[in-house]
Amino acid sequence: MIEFLSKGGVLVGPILFCSVLALAIFLERLIRFARLRIRGYGLVEKIARQVKNGEDHQAYEAASTSNTPIGRILAQAMEVKDQDREILETVIVHSTEGEVRELSRYLQGLATIGNIAPLLGLLGTVLGMIKAFMVIQQMGGKVNAAVLAGGIWEAMLTTALGLAVALPTMVAHSYLVARVDKYEAQLQDGTVTFIKAVGRRS
Repeated sequence: MIEFLSKGGVLVGPILFCSVLALAIFLERLIRFARLRIRGYGLVEKIARQVKNGEDHQAYEAASTSNTPIGRILAQAMEVKDQDREILETVIVHSTEGEVRELSRYLQGLATIGNIAPLLGLLGTVLGMIKAFMVIQQMGGKVNAAVLAGGIWEAMLTTALGLAVALPTMVAHSYLVARVDKYEAQLQDGTVTFIKAVGRRS
């Protein structure tokens, strides 16, 4: 396999590096999201119940020690919950945006890999075709079908490899973006539940 890929030229290496990097990003995000789901289960309901019961200290402790996005958002909200409603909502929106950015970390890099992998493959093909036609020129225009065919398939190898990397990378990116959107909706639902709990107590 290594000998086969080596025929694709110098750009095979960068394309393979892109594939390894994309896989690493995808697995890291999957592990990150799995941990969030385990840690954050039932946290919003618990904090809302404590707030309604006047157990502010317990609610703050539960939020600040949870080490989850919704926990950090609610911990900051607890610090200003007795101030104006506008201030509370501003803090929640700002905190939510920050957590969404954290959840989206590396996703732009994944999208970039999905975009440049086929371009690297195309560049490799162009370079390979140039090399093939240079060989034909050196042969004095006497086209050898075997030489020409060999040069062409070696040139097109990088395009196939680039597409093979780009397609699963873009699928992985779309999947992770959908997961982030889902978590963002959950964060918004959680903050609404918290605001309602504060309003009922007041």
